[in-house]
Amino acid sequence: MFKSRIYRHDNEGIILFLTILLIAAVIIITSTVTFCLSGVFIIAIFILSAMMIRSHHQSLMRHALAVNDIRTPELSHLVEESAVKLQPGEVDVFLVNQNQMNAYTFGVGDPKVLVLYRPLLHAMSPKELQFVIGHEMGHVALGHTWVNTIVGGLAGIPAPFGAAVLLYAAFRWWNRMCEYSADRAGLLACESLPAAIAALVKLVAPEVRSQRDFEKALAAIDAEDDLVSNRFLEIFQSHPMLIRRINKLKDYAHTNEYRHLQANMNKNLQVVRKPSSKSVEIPSENAVEPANPPQEQASRPQKPEERWPWLKPIERQDK
Repeated sequence: MFKSRIYRHDNEGIILFLTILLIAAVIIITSTVTFCLSGVFIIAIFILSAMMIRSHHQSLMRHALAVNDIRTPELSHLVEESAVKLQPGEVDVFLVNQNQMNAYTFGVGDPKVLVLYRPLLHAMSPKELQFVIGHEMGHVALGHTWVNTIVGGLAGIPAPFGAAVLLYAAFRWWNRMCEYSADRAGLLACESLPAAIAALVKLVAPEVRSQRDFEKALAAIDAEDDLVSNRFLEIFQSHPMLIRRINKLKDYAHTNEYRHLQANMNKNLQVVRKPSSKSVEIPSENAVEPANPPQEQASRPQKPEERWPWLKPIERQDK
C-alpha cells in the first residue's frame, strides 16, 4: 500500500525546529528562577491535555453520531476512501449537531479523533466535504495532532511578556505551515481543485450556491490581504488568510509532485475497492481541473437529505 508524507509544506519542519529552539533559548535565558518551574509546567500541561483529550473523546462517543457503514454509509464511504489514500492510521470520526462550519481533529495516542459539524453537510457537495475530511486526516497523518499538544504546552511556559509573545507568534507560524500541508492532503483526498477551493470558500460563505455567489465571496476573500492590519494580525492566527491557502493550492495542483502522489494514492484505491454502485469515479491521473468550483455541481443541486438519506431522520430524533 502506497504511503507518503512528501506533501508536507517545505517550511513546516524548519519552522517547527526554530520554534522549539526559541523555546529552549527562553528556558535557558530565564533559567535562574524558572527552569525547574518550566519543566513542571510543561509536564503538567501535557498531563492535563491528555486527560482533556480522553474526556472529550469519551463525551463524543456518548453524545455524537459515530460515522460508520451502518448509520452513515455515504459519509463513511468518503471517510474510508480518504483514509485509504492518505493512510493516517486509526481515526474515529464523529458528526456533531452544532451550528458551526467547522471540523477538527485531536489525539496523542491511537485512535485519533476527527469531528465534523453537521452544517458542513448542508453547504457542501460530497467532493467538497471530502476535501475537509482529507484536510483533517492530513493533520493526523503528518503528526500535527500530537506535536501540537506537546509544542503548544512548550510555547505556554512561564516567561517575560516579550518572550511569551514571541513564543506564541512562533507557534502560530508553525500552525499556519501545518494548514498548508493539510490543504495538500485535502486536495489529494478529493482530487478536485475546484472542489477544494469551493470548500475553503464555503467555510466562511456557506450560502454560496451559484457562480455569482462564488465570485462575490471570493472577491471579498481576495481583498483581505490588501489591508496591512490583516497581514499583521495573521502573525498571531493559527490559520493563514484564505486567499493565501487558495493560491498555494493552485500552485501545488500543477506540480509534478502532486501528480505523482495522486497517481500512487489512486492505486491504493484500486487495491482495496470493492464493486459498488456508490463508488466515486476516479479522474485521469494527470488531470488538473480549472478552478471554477460552483459549475462543478449539477444543474439542480441536491438537497442535503438527498445526498445523505439518513440526515433528515436523525435530525428529527435530535429534536
